[in-house]
Amino acid sequence: MRIFKQVTAGLVFSLAASAAALAASGLTFKSADDAMRQGIAAFNGGYYEIAVPALEAVAETNPAVGRFYLARIYADNDGSYTDHGKAYAIFKALADELQDIDPDDDTLAPIAAKSLTAISSYLRDGIPDSSVRSNVREADRALQRAALTFNNEDAQFELAKVLLRGEGPDITLGGPDDPSSKIENGRHWLGRLSRSGHAGAQAFLADLMWRGKFVPKDQAAALNLIDVAVAHAPLHERVWIEDIYQNIFCNAGEGVRQQATGRVADWHDRYGGSRRKDNVAGKSGLDDLAAEPVRTCANGEAVLPMAKVMERAQPERALPAPGLAPDMAGREISTPPAYQPSDSGAPPSMSLTPR
Repeated sequence: MRIFKQVTAGLVFSLAASAAALAASGLTFKSADDAMRQGIAAFNGGYYEIAVPALEAVAETNPAVGRFYLARIYADNDGSYTDHGKAYAIFKALADELQDIDPDDDTLAPIAAKSLTAISSYLRDGIPDSSVRSNVREADRALQRAALTFNNEDAQFELAKVLLRGEGPDITLGGPDDPSSKIENGRHWLGRLSRSGHAGAQAFLADLMWRGKFVPKDQAAALNLIDVAVAHAPLHERVWIEDIYQNIFCNAGEGVRQQATGRVADWHDRYGGSRRKDNVAGKSGLDDLAAEPVRTCANGEAVLPMAKVMERAQPERALPAPGLAPDMAGREISTPPAYQPSDSGAPPSMSLTPR
């Protein structure tokens, strides 16, 4: 989840009201701004016992932002505050309140889009032991609005996954009864998002590339792409993205790794960029508590970024191999690597456009 720009204009904090609310919560902060910053930083770090009282206080004076983050906490299956019925109610209320918001509003449009995406997920399957029943048509409508009206990348990623299952809204190329067309459209969205640097889409596509599902099997490209995704993954997505990296890295043979190391820098330049917005939450005092676990393969090998692998494998300058003549600068002349970036900047197996 991105850290949205601080609320301005009509959403300016009422400092006096916030101070009273914070006092009632039992926690004290320097200001309402500090409460918001601490609440979001604690949310990103998974410290919900700190986040909830701060966000509850913020929600009284800044309803959209505070309530949105509270809903995310209630929606987290791994937290101690899980309450999907409560999460759905907040997301639904936010989506209704923000239905006429300008899609270009940098603060509220992302909240509207993410709320619609969450609603879609809940309505697709329903919520057990609640009044929220499955309603696929409404789920599709909410997801389509989030992805297309608000042009939200996270919603587009969810749309891609739904379309790859042959489901989703009727925005297919071949009509609503053509599941193969839905899959082609899902490939299109997944490739588009991956080229633009969306870490979740990159990780998902890398897994498909590794297995050869929906796309041509290309394990070296999969290793390159998941390496990019891990490097730029937002905090709340890191665990599952790192799981995919660990699986691909540990199962990649020496040949696959050698192919991948030759193009590490190029792939990061093309498909990385400045994407780690979620990780810039400001110094909160919680940063030092978020150390990442050390991952290892089954054989005990450390799971490392490909740049580190390349550094460790860098040999001393070798003599030219037999039959390879040095060029005028003393460099060896050899055949080019199997992979050459296309003019469009997309690897061949990522050029996923609808037929």
